Amino acid sequence: MNLQKLFLTFFGAGLSPKAPGTVGTIASLPVGLAILYYLGIEVLFTLTIATTVIGIFEINKYEKNTGLHDQQHIVIDEAVGMWLSLMIAYATSTSMTYAYAEILAIIFSFGAFRLFDIWKPSTIGWIDREVKGGLGVMMDDVLAGFAGGLLASLILIGLQKLTLF
Repeated sequence: MNLQKLFLTFFGAGLSPKAPGTVGTIASLPVGLAILYYLGIEVLFTLTIATTVIGIFEINKYEKNTGLHDQQHIVIDEAVGMWLSLMIAYATSTSMTYAYAEILAIIFSFGAFRLFDIWKPSTIGWIDREVKGGLGVMMDDVLAGFAGGLLASLILIGLQKLTLF
């Protein structure tokens, strides 16, 4: 496997015969968590920005060489979206007083990101349909990551306000 394919498939996760987007998201989660816990949110944010920019260029090259747009096995966009969702929810959870906030942030950020990535409401769907090339492939997941992170954060805040925790 060449380096480009390794990158675009997130180390082969996108080659899963079933649900490659979900598998790519699941594969990216422990990587994001490890970076978050051991290197900090700033490093994960910087890596997310760099991965997004590199992803746009590499997807453009891939699409030019293959003539194919937004192939299922390309899941680097899911990694970026998952990391954004995770960072937003995790930053919210660190201000929470209940013990399981960080664990719930992980679960909710995953679920909310997948919800927006599959559902593709509003601008997310428009970008997915109308914006071509690497920019379109990456940006719908960037927006789904932001939306997922915000939804996960709202759920976490709601749980605290309801004093369930």
